[in-house]
Amino acid sequence: MIIQEKHLESLLKGRNSRPHRLLGMHKCTWRGEKGLVVRAFLPDAETCEVIDLRNEPERRYQLKKAGSEAFFEGFIAGRGETFRYRLRVQEKNREVRQFFDPYSFSPLLAEEELRHFNEGDDPRVYEKLGCRVREVDGVPGAAFAVWAPAAKRVSVVGDFNSWDGLCHPMRLLGDSGVWEIFIPGLGEGEKYKYEILGGTGVKRLKSDPYAHFYESSPYNASIIHSLDGYSWRDVEWMEARRKIDWKRRPISIYEIHLGSWKRVLGEGNRPLSYLEIAEELAAYVKRLGFTHVEFLPLAEHPYSGSWGYQVTGFYAPTHRYGTPGELMGLIDTLHRNEIGVIMDWVPAHFPRDTFALHKFDGGCLYEHADPMKGEHPDWDTLVFDYGRPEVRCFLSGSALAWLDRYHVDGLRVDAVTSMLYLDYSRKKGEWEPNEYGGNENLEAVDFLKQTNELVHRHYPGTLMIAEESGAWPGVTRAVSKGGLGFDLKWNLGWMHDTLKYFQKETKSCNKHQQQLTFGMMYQYSENYVQVFSHDEVVHGKSSMINKMEAESMSGKARQLRALYALMWAWPGKKSLFMGSEFGQTSEWKYDSSLQWNLLRYRDHEGVQLIIGDLNRLYLSSAALHRGDFDPEGFKWICFDDVDSAVIAFLRRGETITETLAVVGHYSDEMRLNYRVGVPYGGYWREVINTDADVYGGGGAGNMGGVLAEPTPYNGHRYSLNLTLPPQSTLILKYEGKDPPSD
Repeated sequence: MIIQEKHLESLLKGRNSRPHRLLGMHKCTWRGEKGLVVRAFLPDAETCEVIDLRNEPERRYQLKKAGSEAFFEGFIAGRGETFRYRLRVQEKNREVRQFFDPYSFSPLLAEEELRHFNEGDDPRVYEKLGCRVREVDGVPGAAFAVWAPAAKRVSVVGDFNSWDGLCHPMRLLGDSGVWEIFIPGLGEGEKYKYEILGGTGVKRLKSDPYAHFYESSPYNASIIHSLDGYSWRDVEWMEARRKIDWKRRPISIYEIHLGSWKRVLGEGNRPLSYLEIAEELAAYVKRLGFTHVEFLPLAEHPYSGSWGYQVTGFYAPTHRYGTPGELMGLIDTLHRNEIGVIMDWVPAHFPRDTFALHKFDGGCLYEHADPMKGEHPDWDTLVFDYGRPEVRCFLSGSALAWLDRYHVDGLRVDAVTSMLYLDYSRKKGEWEPNEYGGNENLEAVDFLKQTNELVHRHYPGTLMIAEESGAWPGVTRAVSKGGLGFDLKWNLGWMHDTLKYFQKETKSCNKHQQQLTFGMMYQYSENYVQVFSHDEVVHGKSSMINKMEAESMSGKARQLRALYALMWAWPGKKSLFMGSEFGQTSEWKYDSSLQWNLLRYRDHEGVQLIIGDLNRLYLSSAALHRGDFDPEGFKWICFDDVDSAVIAFLRRGETITETLAVVGHYSDEMRLNYRVGVPYGGYWREVINTDADVYGGGGAGNMGGVLAEPTPYNGHRYSLNLTLPPQSTLILKYEGKDPPSD
């Protein structure tokens, strides 16, 4: 036996961090003679030979078992240089196999690449770590690389080696903490995990943090899957996107949980797949005039009840609806229908599942080691260590990978507030101030800034949207100007105040009118998205239509139409959760289909119809989208007529004829001859009346439009004498001096 016993023992006990130095072919001097030694660990082999691929006719060298039934070794005398070879094995069941030796290949990651990763400045780390199907020296196989700096040994295990961690131990590359191996012959569809021996001697089976695809629970293995091969047909969309200034363009978002939009009742109530939903969703969204869809997280997650917000596969689409290529097909279809795609992205925390990131290499690797920073008290999840360069690289790489691989047009970053504050949901004594004595999580702030800058640098025209419920200054201000660098922020304050108002009894709504008007005090402090999200229709909060205080369904529908028209007329981009667009009556359930049957009824069909009309008006009216973030685009007409429960304002564009007057009346009374001041004389066409008969309303209104009278009112030279239906919102567009001719 040539190998030293201590080295053989380290292999047999799975405690060797550099197996390539022992296994494979190496130059050697044995008993005074120079030659080559070849070693292999083959648990199922009876015999093993080395086949020289550089000689004709073929030359073979026999290896012998040495020190173990599974360990083979042989000395090739007289050969001074290593050569290309295969191992020929006869297994104990008499099957004969030939294969390239995994331990005959050099490292595939350069020191420079590893340095960038360790310093946290590799924006495309996902092209190096994880599993990649590739050819090396003309040999097809799979290259694996994983970061586990505290591990004593890491192996790739799967069906291909009977899940035996001694078969394919990886090598540690310098002091990078990255382990690597190339395994010839492995390809698409093989399941694998990493067997990691931690510093305490405990072995853990872990899925690949960078994997492209995973199997379902309870096994959660990673699956070798190439992302090559899909032929994108959205070139025009992608090229046009690069030049878009979304701040001046309409954005109306249809928020959707893919698994519960529609289900196939006759097949076990299963959800539609990526491919099944593609054409139908695109047609529906386009018909209603939405510009974007926003998917609740599509990244892999083990528990469906988390709705995707407890992610274990930050680079992989969930297996629930199909393959990664089929998700590409869904997004491609939406793009070809001129619909943008936003995805919820969750870098704030991750679950404690033992197969995933938790204590990945035996210690706190991805999670912060300090429980005051590393544990989330609300969700019993773990918080990333944003100060660790490799963790920042992992997370930023995840953001970029969705934009790169799947052509996603934007990310809505979930739970930003929980990332920004050290004392978020923590009592006194459960958190420690930062180095300056404040409660800001400086490492998380830097991470968000870095990621937003990377996204905008590499993928111009994409959107970064913050779900930030606090009052952090400059969320949508550029990083260069001291902000966090997001493009948009959900306007959660407006959402909560407005919903509270519409949930009051109409008799007392005049006492709460400030809830409608207060939002203008801060409207232009950020670039806002006006939103009614999934969070508002779960956990006992009731559906949107049942939040309305009216007793009858017709009354609720009337109020909901008025609320939506106010939202679409208010400055800011728009976002509405699925089912709310037709007044679903039940709360949203992640494992049930939407109540599409309700569209048989006039009240629900009317809500859907007005959403379509509001979107079309929003898209066609420059005053409603170009001035979303410009205070000059909004002017109050009146906000203090609390006795009548009326508010009115102007939305102004770049020309006079782009001007819109919006009048909201939210009492139960019909108001005749109600006067509203306007800046221009001439004809004002009634482009939206939420009480119109076509929507299921009472049909009261202003006969399609009104001529402004030279009667000063509300500080304007002209005024409109209007009929205000109960619980209604009117939008009137100025069309010039002359009324339309019949």
